Amino acid sequence: MQSPGEVVVYVAHDQDLSEPILKDFEAETGIKVKPLYDTETTKTVGLVNKLIAEKNNPQADVFWNNEVSRTMKLKDEGILAKYVSPNSLDKPANMRDAEGFWTGFGARARVILYNTDLVSAEDAPKSILDFTQPFWNGKFCIANPLFGSTGSHVSAIFALWGEDKAKKYFQDLKDNSMAIVESNGMVRDAVVAGEYLAGITDTDDAYEAISEGKHVAMVFPDADDFGTLFFPNSVMLVNGGPNPENGKKFIDYVLSAKVESKLAGSQAMQIPLGKGVPKPDYVPDIEKVNSMQVTQEDISQNLESSQRYVQETLLT
Repeated sequence: MQSPGEVVVYVAHDQDLSEPILKDFEAETGIKVKPLYDTETTKTVGLVNKLIAEKNNPQADVFWNNEVSRTMKLKDEGILAKYVSPNSLDKPANMRDAEGFWTGFGARARVILYNTDLVSAEDAPKSILDFTQPFWNGKFCIANPLFGSTGSHVSAIFALWGEDKAKKYFQDLKDNSMAIVESNGMVRDAVVAGEYLAGITDTDDAYEAISEGKHVAMVFPDADDFGTLFFPNSVMLVNGGPNPENGKKFIDYVLSAKVESKLAGSQAMQIPLGKGVPKPDYVPDIEKVNSMQVTQEDISQNLESSQRYVQETLLT
């Protein structure tokens, strides 16, 4: 029997970045957090499948996901309970569920990271389309597109361009000897080491290298065209979880300006969604960067077909 003084949180966000938030919540509320973290390589997918498997006997109260597309799957499967936190109301409408099943916070962006010792600012890729050019043949990498934010990015491109144009783009990347590494962190490490001149990764991984003084720089791609993909963390209440009231308290906490400010100032460099959240100057204002015009629902709806394409074509 679980005591009323605890909350079970499944966390797809990186443990080294999320754990301090959980500890702060414990210190401030006295509620004991029992976390379950995911691994970097099966990020998101493993916990989503676990929550679905536990549908008839829920073990978690809250899921802190590191993106949204697979959150939609949980909503569709009836895994989530509605909860509209008072702290959700200042988040942009396209970053929260209209029915109250999940709320986004602390966004990341998909960015290009390049090695400044090997590529000049002038020659640096400004668009994800640049990687189809002969100059980049065999010189760039992405993370495994079946998982995490890379999978969501593929799905967003399918949603934005339609299936035919998206498939041609990814075939062009494959024909241009695109390297696929295990994770976004490995994209960062490979670019830092000069194994590849550039790669597509997330702002948190890119900023980690920049903050450590590595010889790399970050580009928000396609700023003058179809825009950069932003995707938030999402937090949600699990339907039938053992400690729903503590779950709601935890959700209120992670959606607070204080937590968004901490995430913005952390190594994750997560971009606040709430209005007027204090943040370092180097963290961009989300409304000042041209954002890819796809909804979280669009990404979710294209996930299955885009993943099938990745499995059958891109990874063969």
